[in-house]
Amino acid sequence: MSAPWLRGVAGSAAAAALLLPAAPALAQSAQSAQALAPSAVQAASARVRPAPATVARRLFDAWLRRDRHAASRVATAGAVSTIFAYPFRAPDRFAGCTGGRDCRFVHTSVNVPGGLDGILMVVSGSKVVKVYESRHLVTPSAAATRLFQAWRAGDRYRGLEAATNKAVATLFRNTFDPKGVAYMFQGCNRDAKGYSCAYSYEGGAMFMRVGGSKARGYEVTSIGYIAD
Repeated sequence: MSAPWLRGVAGSAAAAALLLPAAPALAQSAQSAQALAPSAVQAASARVRPAPATVARRLFDAWLRRDRHAASRVATAGAVSTIFAYPFRAPDRFAGCTGGRDCRFVHTSVNVPGGLDGILMVVSGSKVVKVYESRHLVTPSAAATRLFQAWRAGDRYRGLEAATNKAVATLFRNTFDPKGVAYMFQGCNRDAKGYSCAYSYEGGAMFMRVGGSKARGYEVTSIGYIAD
């Protein structure tokens, strides 16, 4: 028969075993906590990250106040430089954000060249990383070459800085092929309808119809093609 004090020790050990989880259970709990930690951090980050519309409005408001320091806190240097060079009066309506990142401010009382009709901000995280805007292009060739460069880069928003929605839609139906035919800019000629700017290539040519004036700014209004 065991001594009374030995039975007491055994009883205490048994009680402790019932109260404490086994080692594998402790390890599993630690692993679960580690697995949950990143999710908790991500959730907290999502809660504090401002919405794209909020970021865009902060840059827009800083620009209206001509406060470059405040603008630099919510936008990249390139974005700040672009918006502070906007040549027209400020757009008067916020048109919302599409795709979770592209936010627009548009004009309702002023006609400006191009299909953007104001300012478009691309938001990533808590900053505006790029700004597109209606341009005051003072020659027909500037509008034509800017649209062509945008097409070559596959950048529709850049194209809309210098051309109407119709012209951009026509040109971007096909993707520019850097290994395809070479395009040669032939300049712009005035005619009864405004200006016609041409890009020639082997087997044909592309014509850009350009409208506007030096005072208002020029824009490409339509695209046409001919074959040799």
